[in-house]
Amino acid sequence: MADRENVHFLLLNIGHFLTHLFMLIFATAAALTLSRDWGMSYGELIAFATPGFVAYAVFTLPAGWLADRWSREGMMAVFFLGIGAASAVTALAETPVQMAVGLFAIGMFAAIYHPVGIALVIHGRQRTGVPIAINGIFGNLGVAAAALITALFIDHAGWRSAFVWPGLFSMAMGGVYLFVVAGRSHEGHQQAKPTSAGGAGQMLFDRATMIRVLVIVFLTSSMGGLVFQSTTFTLPKVFDEQLGDIAVSASDVGWFAFLVLSIAAVGQLVVGYLVDRVPVRRVFMIVAALQASLFALMPGLTGWQALIVAIAFMFAVFGQIPINDVLIGRVTHSEWRSRVFALRYMINFSIIASSVPLIAWIHSNWGFDTLFVLLAVTAACILAAVSLLPVLRFSTAPAE
Repeated sequence: MADRENVHFLLLNIGHFLTHLFMLIFATAAALTLSRDWGMSYGELIAFATPGFVAYAVFTLPAGWLADRWSREGMMAVFFLGIGAASAVTALAETPVQMAVGLFAIGMFAAIYHPVGIALVIHGRQRTGVPIAINGIFGNLGVAAAALITALFIDHAGWRSAFVWPGLFSMAMGGVYLFVVAGRSHEGHQQAKPTSAGGAGQMLFDRATMIRVLVIVFLTSSMGGLVFQSTTFTLPKVFDEQLGDIAVSASDVGWFAFLVLSIAAVGQLVVGYLVDRVPVRRVFMIVAALQASLFALMPGLTGWQALIVAIAFMFAVFGQIPINDVLIGRVTHSEWRSRVFALRYMINFSIIASSVPLIAWIHSNWGFDTLFVLLAVTAACILAAVSLLPVLRFSTAPAE
C-alpha cells in the first residue's frame, strides 16, 4: 500500500507540473514565433491569452465545490484527461480567436488542480511544509519546462507539436491515475473525503485571529499572483530582449529560462522546510523583502547581470508559494478545505488573468524596466501586509 501511496503522490506532483506547463506554452510560442507567423506584435498577441487565465480563475470555485461534495480523486482524473484533450485540440488553431478558445478550455481544466490536488497532498499529514514544497517544485519545473519544451518543439517540429505531445502525455497519465486510485480503493485505503477533523498542524486561536490570517493570506496571494504571472509569463521575452549575445535562438532562450526557473524552484523546498520549524511570519517577511530588493535592482541590467538577478528574484518568488498554502492547511477543516483553496486560487488567478493585458500595455508603452519597478512596489506592499500576521501556535494533529 505504501508503494501505491508514493505513486499517488508522484502523480499529484506530475499533475502540478502539467498544470503550469500547459498554462505557459502559449506565452513562449507567442514570444518566439506566433507574433511573426500571424503578423502581430507581442503585446497584441498575448492579449489572447486572457480568456485562458480568466477560466483558470473562474472555474476554481466549482472545482473545489465538486471535490468536497463528490470526490477529489475523481476530479483529478477529470483534470488529467480534460486538459490533455484540450491542449491537443488547441494545436488545430488557425487564428488568434481560435487560439483564445483553446486556451479557455485549457484554463478551465487547469483550474481543477490547485484546490483539489493540494488538498490531496496535505491530506493525513502532520507536517505539510515539505510535501507542499516538493509539490511546488514540480509546479515550478512545469513553469521552467514550458519555455524549454516549447522552444525545442518550435525549433524542431513547429509550435503545434508543443500542444499535441504534452496533451497526449497528460491523457496517458489520466489512465494511470484511474488505475492507481482503483487500486487504493481495492486495498481499503480511505479516500480523501471531507471529515470533521482539523487541519495539519492546526492553529490554536480564536475566530477573529483565523479571519485575520485568512484576510492576509488572500491579500498577499492576490499581490503574489501579479508578481508570479509577471515574472514567469514574461521571462522568455525578457531574456529575448535583455540577454543579448548570450541567447541568440529560441532554444537558447528556452534553456536560460529553464535554468533560472529550475534553480529558483529550490526556493520552495527551502521555505517549505523552514515554515515547519520557524514562525511563518518571520520567513514570509524575509521572502517579501528579498523580492522588493531584487526587483528594484533589475531595471537597466543586461547580459549576465540580468541573468544572475533573475535567478535570485525567481528564487524569492517561488519561495513565497508554499507559505500561503501551509497557512490554509493549518487553519481550515477538511470538510471545507478544497473550497478555501479554491477561493484563494480564484483570487490569485483573477489577478493573473488581469495582469496579462497589463503586462502587454506596460511592455508596449514603457518596456520591462517599468514592469520591474511596479513589481518592487508590489513586493513592498506584501511585506507590509505580512507584518500584520500574528505569531501563531499550532497543534500536531494530522490533516484529515
